[in-house]
Amino acid sequence: MEERDYRFVKHENPYTYRDGDLTVTRGSAWSGPGCHLGCGVLLYTNDEGELVKVEGDPENPFNEGRLCVRCLDLPEMVNNPKRLTHPLRRAKADRGRDRWERIGWDEALDLIACELNKVKEEHGPESVIFSCGTGRDIAPYITRLCWSFGSPNFVNIFSGNACYLPRVAGCIATTGAFWVADCAQQFPDRYDNPAWRMPETMFVWGNYPLIANSDGFFGHWVVDLMKRGMKIVMIDPKVTWLSAKAEVHLPVRPGTDAALALAMMNVIIGEDLYDHDFVDRWCYGFEELREHVQPFTPEYAEATTWVPAERIRKAARILAASKPATLQWGVALDMTKEALPAGQAIMALFQVTGNVEVPGGIIVPPEILNYGGGWGFELLGDEQNEKRLGLDKYSLFRLGFQAAHPNTTIEAMKTGKPYPIKAAWVQTSNFLACMSANSTEVAECFRKLDFVAGADLFMTPTIMAFYDVVLPAAMFPERDGVRLGDGAQRAEAINKVCQVGECKSDMEMNLELGRRLAPEAWPWENVEDMFTEMIATSGITFPELREAAPVYLPFEYKKHEKGLLRPDGSPGFYTATGRIELWSTYYQNAGLDPLPVFDEPSPGPLATPELLDEYPLVLCTGARRWPFFHSEHRQAKRLLAMHPDPWIEIHPETCARLGVADGDWVWVENMLGRAKRRVKETPIFDPRIVAADHGWWNPEGDPENLYDIGDLCINNLIPWGNGKSGFGGNYKTNLCKVYKMKEGE
Repeated sequence: MEERDYRFVKHENPYTYRDGDLTVTRGSAWSGPGCHLGCGVLLYTNDEGELVKVEGDPENPFNEGRLCVRCLDLPEMVNNPKRLTHPLRRAKADRGRDRWERIGWDEALDLIACELNKVKEEHGPESVIFSCGTGRDIAPYITRLCWSFGSPNFVNIFSGNACYLPRVAGCIATTGAFWVADCAQQFPDRYDNPAWRMPETMFVWGNYPLIANSDGFFGHWVVDLMKRGMKIVMIDPKVTWLSAKAEVHLPVRPGTDAALALAMMNVIIGEDLYDHDFVDRWCYGFEELREHVQPFTPEYAEATTWVPAERIRKAARILAASKPATLQWGVALDMTKEALPAGQAIMALFQVTGNVEVPGGIIVPPEILNYGGGWGFELLGDEQNEKRLGLDKYSLFRLGFQAAHPNTTIEAMKTGKPYPIKAAWVQTSNFLACMSANSTEVAECFRKLDFVAGADLFMTPTIMAFYDVVLPAAMFPERDGVRLGDGAQRAEAINKVCQVGECKSDMEMNLELGRRLAPEAWPWENVEDMFTEMIATSGITFPELREAAPVYLPFEYKKHEKGLLRPDGSPGFYTATGRIELWSTYYQNAGLDPLPVFDEPSPGPLATPELLDEYPLVLCTGARRWPFFHSEHRQAKRLLAMHPDPWIEIHPETCARLGVADGDWVWVENMLGRAKRRVKETPIFDPRIVAADHGWWNPEGDPENLYDIGDLCINNLIPWGNGKSGFGGNYKTNLCKVYKMKEGE
């Protein structure tokens, strides 16, 4: 391992040790319940093997002992009486009814394998879809299960894959790699590393990192760097603590980020503020971009984005003057239909200013395994891959992505074309309450399937609606695992410290089910051996990782100058031209606009003015809250007490016009449906915008009423529909009206 230049953190204690009457185990929090980050944790268990306390690991350089309330309250989730603790089944005729029968693990797995193989024999393996929720550490195992079974259709039930993947796809198409902000996270000694330089300015775009973040980014790094003198520019429709501390806040109208970025580019190029040397040496299509941005003046953008022109100029000049500047961006950019050109325009700002692959700029994170690409794709074969839903429509899905297209999948479920979908395996995904657009329509699609099975932590509306078999999934303190991917600059071990009921890890389920479906693809005796195989290219075994974690991979700046970004070893970027493609040859060949364009969000105040009399407000959804991770954590009483009701945030002027007040229950409605929300009167949004919580359901409600999802789910108002590339979905930019609920509703 030393020969490979892997770097290790020297720990005061081994990964497990005693502290008085308790056993303490070092681990990583990267699975349900919780987020993408994989924070270092210390898990405290008593002599009965019960989890009693969780603390942040002060020796872990990633979070340095800091944890959010969700991790701190983990014992309430692990020991929650509402947990699923043993396998259940019911008759297909009882879908939607609370008529479950307890069965054993072998019986459950045999039943699932039998039903899936039956569909395979009668309709082909492509007629079975495999789906999970937010990837975390599930994706490698469920993709291997899907592909070893012979199905090309691993899919998220999420319009346009509108989270993370649009930005990844756009970056790979134009630069050959994904990019993250450089906050020294790739170094064990972090801010003290002599190779690193602090960004002068961080642009935080479409993300509030103190609450929600992806790409392996720990939000409080922003605060760390602000304390050291870094400035920030916030691009966010609402006023937040960070925007109040920013050099400039750009309160952009949801869905108009591309217009804002192009206007900033207009200033940078027009005032000759770009990095001539970097552009001349490493960028392709600059002259075309120069011509393209001429109409996008700050004044044009002001009318479109609702951001004052002078703020746009100020932000552009700050970016050009900051050496270096970096970008922390988020899923708000993915959650509009034309997410790819918006991301392309934003990235171009940092490319033409030379903030690429430099200390404190934007960097390509080293990864042992890119979990977004899955694991075991070679098991599928070319013939089956060509049957992947959406592959014939959206060529970007050939660009390193092995997932099926979600919108095309829903169409196949409705129409039976190009072939019928007959069964589904769904792993820890409450998509009816969280990801799915138009949840009512999706529920009907799944009810028509011959067989549906899956796994989760709790009974959910999604399970109750149409599962035939459900398996109890372990939470991260209850199982072993590895933390890789998602922009991670390190490898971590997830370590089991307790056991609840008969719960099994997702990895154990997939291994045992894989042995039944395709034993040649699942040769391992146990999950530890499987983990070691998965990280084999690192030269580290899972037991070694457990003792040494976190393990940091080698890292260098300016890899494009050293031939480290291309498989042929030549200098440059992994694109057809060997350069960053401001004018994209890949997009051109795919029938897309090679330059970043702006499409007015539709429906919207400018695209569909005829709707404004009926639906006068821009509806933004999806912002995270402190106590919840999407639709998770509603069973934790302490966390629910922090945010007991689903909010809709409305400006005081708008409240007065609508005749509603803080605390009132209202209906939020548009042409697709409606949902209940409680008014939070606040001036942090433009009066023309309202923002509604997502992921809501009521675990205390009637199971056969699907835990009140019909009234509470804001996705009732979200349409299916993706961008021209196949990526991006309209979760942030719809129209709605708001009116007070009547008594008894």
